[in-house]
Amino acid sequence: MRVAVISDVHGNAFALDAALREVRAAGPDLIVNLGDQAEGSADPARALEMQAELAAAGALEVRGNNEEKLWPGGRRSALSRHYGAWLAEHTDPALLARVAALPLTARALGGALLACHGTPDSAWHSLLWVWDHGGFYRARDPRELRAALDPLGAEVVLCGHTHRAGTTRVGDTLLVNAGSVSDQVDGDPRARWTLLDRANGQWAVTFHAVPYDIEAAVAWACTHTPFGDGEAQLLRTGTMDARGDGVWEGPQP
Repeated sequence: MRVAVISDVHGNAFALDAALREVRAAGPDLIVNLGDQAEGSADPARALEMQAELAAAGALEVRGNNEEKLWPGGRRSALSRHYGAWLAEHTDPALLARVAALPLTARALGGALLACHGTPDSAWHSLLWVWDHGGFYRARDPRELRAALDPLGAEVVLCGHTHRAGTTRVGDTLLVNAGSVSDQVDGDPRARWTLLDRANGQWAVTFHAVPYDIEAAVAWACTHTPFGDGEAQLLRTGTMDARGDGVWEGPQP
């Protein structure tokens, strides 16, 4: 069994294109999309269309915290509302409605695999990593992890949201935090995706980093949106020191 995982595309069709070329070459039995599909400015309409095509072909999907921003009253800041107005004007409303209606969690492989964006209870929180002051993540207390994962009865739990890849085993559960397709936090701007292989009852996890045409993505954002300067800094640096129009407030609690 082979499972490919993408997460946190954030409206970057250029990064998604590159990641999906590798994903398809790997020949997965299942593709999982962990959410935050549209919130970004490097051709988000095309990114949404590509992800809708994956779903139509059988990809498993859950919503991210940024999909919840598409709900009435879901946007919390002036920057977010500004972006939301632009996105609504430049994107097929049916595509936005589709991702806004995605479930918080989903299961596959007879229930053995559970997917969520942040945690099974919230798209805004995180499992493996905890947001710390200063813009960094620290590992969660393993006792907290076990208390959260044991009741799920899952062989594998997949999550995203943190834009940081990592994995650990907790009891009988393999927890995998997938890397993000766009908007990196570690200074490496390449697109990320994750591959899981199951053989002889054991799972192996491989994290992939894919070069893509960052300058083409930046040029698109600068030409077509009012958020180009912030997007340029975000994509070129591979850090979240900037977002949208140059302001990044960190993950919402």
